[in-house]
Amino acid sequence: MRDFSAGPVMRTRVKICGITREADALAAVAAGADAIGLVFYPPSPRYVSLEQAAAITRQLPPFVTVVGLFVNADAETIRASVQAGRVSLIQFHGQECPDYCAEHGLPWLKAIRMKDDLDLDQAAADYAGASALLLDAYRPGVPGGTGETFDWDRIPAHLAGKVVLAGGLNPENVTEAVRRVRPYAVDVSGGVEAEPGIKDAARIAQFMRGVHVGQD
Repeated sequence: MRDFSAGPVMRTRVKICGITREADALAAVAAGADAIGLVFYPPSPRYVSLEQAAAITRQLPPFVTVVGLFVNADAETIRASVQAGRVSLIQFHGQECPDYCAEHGLPWLKAIRMKDDLDLDQAAADYAGASALLLDAYRPGVPGGTGETFDWDRIPAHLAGKVVLAGGLNPENVTEAVRRVRPYAVDVSGGVEAEPGIKDAARIAQFMRGVHVGQD
């Protein structure tokens, strides 16, 4: 896993996940988001088809990372989705093993749900090939998007700069999250929505301001 914590203090990156509409993608970019997330997991209310993914990413300007989220998907589904959605970073949100995550020719994140008995250092060692670990709240049977936070103090300082912090973030708590954890990046979905899958541009902008304040 890459060590982003070395050297000068870096700004916290932001990913707006669960984008389902072109207008929401453009609102995220206009607010200064570094990445958008497309969910290729059919049970999710934020799922996008290949046609939706293509329409959304055609509108993006350069230098915006498109992250494709998958949950225990087969290789053909990943290949087709990556191509249609111009995905440049894969996020694995299921029980994918490290070898499978590395098979697809793109950099990748591994989502880790913060169970009570989780050894985060061991998870980091197991998924050392990941660009970063995405840490999310744990709820049995739900792979992500719970809207719940977890105890940020469980993240050791030596891993914080290698972490994408997710799980229940919103404009009201992201400043505290950034100040306490100092993660490489933060990831938000439901916290900036008007309803599942429909983003609120004002809340996206408010979230971005909260991130900036947290870095002061």
